[in-house]
Amino acid sequence: MTAELQHRLAAARKAARTALIGELGTTGHWTGELSSSALSTATAVTALAAIDPSAHEIPIRQGIAWLAAHANPDGGWGDTVRSQSNLSTTALVWAAFGIAGADGRFPEILSATERYLGRQAGSLERLIPAIEALYGEDRTFSVPITMMLALSGRLGRDGWKRVRPLPFELAALPRGLFGALRLPVVSYALPALIAIGQVIHHRSGRTNPLRSATRARTLRVLTGLQPENGGFLEATPLTSFVTMSLAGLGLAAHPVAQRGVAFLRASMRTDGSWPIDTDLATWVTTLSIKALHSGAAGDPGLSVSQKSGLRDWLIGQQYRKVHPYTGAAPGGWAWTDLPGGVPDADDTAGALLALRALSEPDAPTLEAATAGLRWLLGVQNRDGGIPTFCRGWGALPFDRSTPELTAHALRAWKAWIPFLPKPLATEVQQAAHRALGHLGRTQRPDGSWIPLWFGNEAAPAQENPVYGTAQVIIGLNALSAGGIAVQALLERARGFLSSAQHPEGGWGGASGVVPTVEETALAVRALHGAQDHREALERGLAWLVDRWELGEARDASPIGLYFARLWYHESLYPLIFTVDAFNHRAEGDDHGAPGPV
Repeated sequence: MTAELQHRLAAARKAARTALIGELGTTGHWTGELSSSALSTATAVTALAAIDPSAHEIPIRQGIAWLAAHANPDGGWGDTVRSQSNLSTTALVWAAFGIAGADGRFPEILSATERYLGRQAGSLERLIPAIEALYGEDRTFSVPITMMLALSGRLGRDGWKRVRPLPFELAALPRGLFGALRLPVVSYALPALIAIGQVIHHRSGRTNPLRSATRARTLRVLTGLQPENGGFLEATPLTSFVTMSLAGLGLAAHPVAQRGVAFLRASMRTDGSWPIDTDLATWVTTLSIKALHSGAAGDPGLSVSQKSGLRDWLIGQQYRKVHPYTGAAPGGWAWTDLPGGVPDADDTAGALLALRALSEPDAPTLEAATAGLRWLLGVQNRDGGIPTFCRGWGALPFDRSTPELTAHALRAWKAWIPFLPKPLATEVQQAAHRALGHLGRTQRPDGSWIPLWFGNEAAPAQENPVYGTAQVIIGLNALSAGGIAVQALLERARGFLSSAQHPEGGWGGASGVVPTVEETALAVRALHGAQDHREALERGLAWLVDRWELGEARDASPIGLYFARLWYHESLYPLIFTVDAFNHRAEGDDHGAPGPV
């Protein structure tokens, strides 16, 4: 690295760390800000209009105005204001305009939207099969979309008969039977299954005695699943779908619907939009802690009181009882500190690594860490990999093993093994061995891994092999002397990253894709210490430093994927990943052994 780049890097690193610590604010943790979402805004507007258009006239008008102002030139909408148009989101916006009676206010937008839908589906008459084709056998999102189209009147008088039914009677079964019977149902989808299934059954006129008989019982299940603040998973789309479905059943006054309305009104932004979820506070907090403590960073810049407060806050977010929504065992962490969060593997691994970084373990920290480690052990699949929410049988994406989560769990296990009693340490080591086997089997021939929760709209199949590969490399790097097998995996993976570097020096989600700050920072972080790829590393660092000096390093890109592959961007991702990358700068500039995270 040249002396000039070292000097610029040092200045950029100092400024980036200061900026990240500044985001901590007075709350004692990081919160971030999720992108506004056309999809969320459309579903929220529809829910409020279905409940009572007069009582909610102002937020409905503001939401419609926001949507009208953010239509893409092609007549469609993407999930975020920086996203490509897509069929699903555009169909939902079209439905929102219809139920809100806004067609006459925006006739040109309406015409452009219908032309876009016609081009994408072949014709408006083929809209339903086109939407269903997008999701295949998984109906957890295609049916809510078509239900909303029917509710809005966009499908005509016989529209409800064109919407596929949902087996909401399954919600009356004991939850333990879902796995035993290998049913393609997971707990996060139960509220939608119940409410949407009931309104389709009611409005379509279909006859099914079993469904009719289980209506009252499954509504009681729905009531028990709703968090105290009304927001299912803190998610605007899911809460909106449930709320509008109850309205469609004539149950606008039902407590679940009224709590849903309260959540939606409280979640609305001042500009008239809604995000996909309230926030990712726990996730961005653990990411920030890891970034500040990473590499040879030395003093992370946090005060003793800030570290202590963060540690106490994180321990306070751990679930100590069986989760009432998903039935998850105690010991895990969710992505947010709000009532709608549910425990998952990525956030649990992140919390474990953050706690390890903040201080040497005392009794409360070790107790929390032990419970978290056991939680991760409990969800490990038979193939050795780690799924998102629960051990599964591969019927749905969220019970399938995914490489970036598996690598994250490996990092967490490795960081805590020295502090565990021998029986648990042995169990963790055995689990780690199985996890390595999974990573070896899932590495693609080109050396990459594909993540579940991140993508890139411009990459082939909208996948993000750069993100997935970088995260697995970071996990494998934490194993230090991992043996010949690990080194072989790393060699192929680093080769993939170098080959995917953009000529400008940055990285996009795949080879040939325009670089983003997030993906470049992760690739730089992953290539730290790889002498055979030093040139690629330094070019990536130079690209990142250029972005910082140009004031572009905090421009977030829509690479995040939420449930049902909904795109989002998070305001803190580029800053967090940049700090992490700068702290893992090239060898020869501040030598030091990597830290525990």
